[in-house]
Amino acid sequence: MTPNPLYKHVLHVFPSFGIGGVPLRMVRVINHFGKHFHHTVIALDNDYAAADGLSGDVDVVLSTTQQQKRGTIRSVIGGAVALRSMRPNLLITYNWGAIEWAMARRLVPISRHIHIEAGFSQREADSQIVRRVLFRRWALARCALVVVPSRLLEHLAREVWRLPAERVAYVPNGVDVSEFAGLAEARRSGDSVTGLFVGRIDPDQKGLVTLVRSIALLPHDVPIQIRLVGEDWGGTALLKAVAEQLGVTDRVVLVGKLDRRSLIREYARADFLVLPSIFEPFGIVLLEAMAAGLPVIASNVGGIPEVVADGDSGVLVEPGNPGALADAILRLCQDERRRREMGRDGKVRASRYAWESVTPQIHAVYQQALEERRS
Repeated sequence: MTPNPLYKHVLHVFPSFGIGGVPLRMVRVINHFGKHFHHTVIALDNDYAAADGLSGDVDVVLSTTQQQKRGTIRSVIGGAVALRSMRPNLLITYNWGAIEWAMARRLVPISRHIHIEAGFSQREADSQIVRRVLFRRWALARCALVVVPSRLLEHLAREVWRLPAERVAYVPNGVDVSEFAGLAEARRSGDSVTGLFVGRIDPDQKGLVTLVRSIALLPHDVPIQIRLVGEDWGGTALLKAVAEQLGVTDRVVLVGKLDRRSLIREYARADFLVLPSIFEPFGIVLLEAMAAGLPVIASNVGGIPEVVADGDSGVLVEPGNPGALADAILRLCQDERRRREMGRDGKVRASRYAWESVTPQIHAVYQQALEERRS
C-alpha cells in the first residue's frame, strides 16, 4: 500500500514504548510500512526501549517532549495544543493510558483517529470501571476505528462502550512463525521435563504464586523444572520466598529478563508453556509457544480460549486453583506422546496468526482511516 503523500504523517501515542506486547507489535508494523509513512512516537512515560527494534530505514521520530501527569483536564488541553502544532494526518492512541489524547482529538478533530485497545488492568478484570466506560464512550465515539485483538474486547467495545459495530475492527495479534522454525523437530526426549513461563514477573496478574504452589503439590519423583522468564514487576522476591517456604527452590528457576535470541533458546529447551494468569485479554506468548511446537497449560480466562483449544493444543484450567494446575502439569509430564500431539496442533493454529495473514488486515485499517479522511 502506498498512501497519498498528503496523508503520510502518523502520530502514535503510547502509555509506554517499553518492552511489551503492544509496542513490540507496532515496531513490527512500522518496520513493515517502511517509508510509506512518517511516524512520530510519543511515550507518555518517556520509556522508548522498544525502539531498539526499529529498522534503520524507517522514518520515525521519538518525541522528547516531557509528558508529565498533571490532571485529566490539563493533560487533555496539553494534548489538544500538541495536535494543533503537529497536525498529523492520522493519530493512533493505545490503551487506556492514552485516553486523554483520544479526548484531546475530540476537541481538535484535525486528523483521523484510530484507537488500539489491547487489554485492560486487573481492576477491570471482573467488571468495567464506570468512570472509564463513560470516558471511553465519549472519547472514542468519533474514532475512525477502534481496533481490538480479541473477541472479548470486541464485545466490550460494542456492548459496554456502545461503539458502533462498523467502527470496531477485530485484528488479532500476529506471530513470526519463521523465528520458531525447526524447534519442535529438534526437541529431544529426556527423563526430565521443563515447563516455561514467559511474561512479566507480576504475581497479581500472572498467577505465579498459584504456579509455585502447584509445583509443590506434584509428587517428589516427578523430574520437573519450571523456568520463569521475564522482567521483574515486583514479584521476584515474593516468589523466591514462597518457593523456599514450600521446599521447591530446585524446581522453580527465576531466569529474569532475556534478549530475543536467548528467549528463543528457552522455547527450544522447554516441553510446555504454562500461563496461569488471573486475567489475560490475549497473550502473545501463547502464539509464540504454539509456533515453537509447545503444548500450553493456561487459565480459562479472557481471550485465552480464543487462542488455545482445550484438549487439542493445550489444557485450560480454572485460574487461582493450584490443584487443577498441578493435575494438568502432571498429566503432561507423564505423557510425552500427548505433548508432541498437542504441539503439532498448536503449530497449525499458530500459523493462522502468522504475520503474513495479519499484516493485510492492518493495511486495511490504515487504508480505511485514510480513505475516509480523503472523502
